[in-house]
Amino acid sequence: MVLGACATWALITATVQEGRPEGVLLAVLAVAAGYAAGRICGALLPVAAPCAGALAGLGLAVAVPHLAPGPQAVAPLGHAGATAALLTLCVGGACCAAWAAEAPALRLALGALAAGITVTAAVLGSTSGFVICTAVLLCSLAAGRMQRRGLGIAGLALAAAMVTGLTWAVAANTLPDGLTASLEGQLTQHRIQLWQDALHLAHRNAALGVGPERFGELSTTATRTLLSDGKPHSALLQQAAEQGIVGVVLLAASFGWVLYALWRSPRPTPVVLTAGAALTALAAIAAVGNALSFTAVSVGAGVLAGLATARPLVDESPQPEMGARSRGDRLTP
Repeated sequence: MVLGACATWALITATVQEGRPEGVLLAVLAVAAGYAAGRICGALLPVAAPCAGALAGLGLAVAVPHLAPGPQAVAPLGHAGATAALLTLCVGGACCAAWAAEAPALRLALGALAAGITVTAAVLGSTSGFVICTAVLLCSLAAGRMQRRGLGIAGLALAAAMVTGLTWAVAANTLPDGLTASLEGQLTQHRIQLWQDALHLAHRNAALGVGPERFGELSTTATRTLLSDGKPHSALLQQAAEQGIVGVVLLAASFGWVLYALWRSPRPTPVVLTAGAALTALAAIAAVGNALSFTAVSVGAGVLAGLATARPLVDESPQPEMGARSRGDRLTP
């Protein structure tokens, strides 16, 4: 229902504001298809499926390092974020497979795969990808010691809210000067100017936005940039500028529904919290970059969410121990 509402609202705003909803519809379709595939594969192969997904994503990141479509005008705003996001999802998938495995040797091998993907991010030159993959790996290790997943899910929601709030504050220029200057060095002035244009358009068109895929036409910074991709490089601000406050609410509802589905998932808590950590990391990347504009990332996010919420055909819960009573020198059930 949430994904359907996202698609419907994109069509409405596109009709009213003469926008182009194809990109939004493709992203919604990619997430839905990935989620359905993840639920099916996770039910049939709870260990092999996430492992295969991690290997496939790793192969894609290595074989196709420049994931961004079209001209590479400003490399840090394009493929770098997509590569980091894809590798983050791969680490999440490998860790989920490790927690789902029962044999200690297999679990160790899958953990080594996750560590190898993290190292690969550094080899590919994705510093942000290496840092975020390391964070997901550490969160996965911590998830193995958590008994109640509700606290972990709440922490992930808080982390996502903090990142999106910080992004909005940077765009609105409401942070202290010292912190703003520090973040500007990491984010680049060009990106912040795109965010400010998006926030300005959102204030002028709070109800419906300017229409899907119209930011590039109306942004002063984008029109002055040679070979611009026409995006503000922030999923939150792009929704606010192009689809108004309702678009922002629907985006937040989509992430909230994922966390709720993970909370209610029948999978073991370490699997659930590991997937949640990877998807939260993806949300953070999307808040400050353009990762969700790439079909591979959208499909990967849907697949990981589906794998972590699938109901395996084989019961993963520990079997109850049968009582035993002594009979002579033997123990019999």
